[in-house]
Amino acid sequence: MAELADASETVLIQRAQAGDRSAFEALLRLHYDTIYRIAYKWCGKREDAQDITQNACIKLARTIGSYQFRSAFLTWLYPLVINCAKDWARSRARHVGERLEPKREEACLACPPAAEQLVYARQVLAQIRSLPEKQREAVFLVFSAGLSHREAATVLACQESTVSWYIHEARKKLRPLHEKEARHG
Repeated sequence: MAELADASETVLIQRAQAGDRSAFEALLRLHYDTIYRIAYKWCGKREDAQDITQNACIKLARTIGSYQFRSAFLTWLYPLVINCAKDWARSRARHVGERLEPKREEACLACPPAAEQLVYARQVLAQIRSLPEKQREAVFLVFSAGLSHREAATVLACQESTVSWYIHEARKKLRPLHEKEARHG
């Protein structure tokens, strides 16, 4: 097991694809925190993020063989986790009657700001949630997950210029709120 701790990600993936459970466990340990962070940023609740993370780990075990090393592993992993989050939200909406889109206030508010900043942050998050799905996903991937436009394009299965356009359109829609804050802040 000690040798797996030092193995490169590529070796771990290849061994996991060949059915090596120890390699898959090591790969999972390597990326578990990232999977959880993506899930938490998506839903904003610890318990829900744990459920989504568990589902993503199960899906990863089932689909690891389809990873073909054409992009970075994390670039391949992001949509897997996001799709698990969306599936979880849909399932929950059917079973619990909750909104399809999860709340994200907690996920983006890592440090408790002053009351005015908290109100502003909630307004911004509400605006982001109101964006069309592709714009919202592009904003999430670029600004929250820290992907480049090129990496986000791979995740969203579109051209890099399309991601740039999604971000541009989202900024136009969010600009009035930012300008209002700038006048009052």
